Amino acid sequence: MQVVLIQAPLIWENPEFNRKYFESKINLISSDVNLIVLPEMFTTGFTMNPIPVAETMKGETLMWLKAMAKARKTAITGSVIIKEDGKYFNRMLFAFPSGAIQYYDKRHLFTLAGEDEHYTAGNNKLIVEYLGWKICLLICYDLRFPVFSRNKNDYDLLLYVANWPKTRTHAWDALLKARAIENMSYVIGVNRTGEDQNGHSYIGHSQVIDCMGEYLVAPEEAEAIFKTTLDHTILLKMRDKFGFLKDQDFFKIKN
Repeated sequence: MQVVLIQAPLIWENPEFNRKYFESKINLISSDVNLIVLPEMFTTGFTMNPIPVAETMKGETLMWLKAMAKARKTAITGSVIIKEDGKYFNRMLFAFPSGAIQYYDKRHLFTLAGEDEHYTAGNNKLIVEYLGWKICLLICYDLRFPVFSRNKNDYDLLLYVANWPKTRTHAWDALLKARAIENMSYVIGVNRTGEDQNGHSYIGHSQVIDCMGEYLVAPEEAEAIFKTTLDHTILLKMRDKFGFLKDQDFFKIKN
């Protein structure tokens, strides 16, 4: 599977500008790509002011995402702020080339920034099936909670989108690699660059890691587009050879 990561600065609470930015970048990508990954809250930045920028599941960003996926004949994913039933969600949308949509609501809200005071947590893990791949969608702070991302041999790719600040980049790098190794899975992490309205700096470090913890895309700090290939056959061979997932403990997770 051909995958592209877009590591980008985000303009604060400006969905229209950010959509135009990402559209220009997506249009530069070759036609052989199967999946494009955008950062967390890619239309707004990580804002705790959802009211003026939240959209619905019939809003402009969702329509744009579906149209771009159809036009480019590729899946596109990233998270946006969605209002539903009077609540706000940090929702990761996965748009298929057909225009179909699946979504995951961020389970672990970032209490240090007060995300839990403005957004509602999701409860359900989502594994998307696409081109023979099983993809687990997660968002930023979820990375710190390995039990929720535990691979019960039910996914091949663990995908994180984030607004992860520069001051904790070491944790981002270490935890992404740990998730790949412990789950015998490919891991993709896509983070933003630039500075937000609150003065927080972001240096990217988007990356792709194989099931043995080796980089396919190594971390870089500049605004960039990265492309790589994930090989399902190699993944299955490595799992069969080492058998780590077969030896894991099994337990139930309570919500």
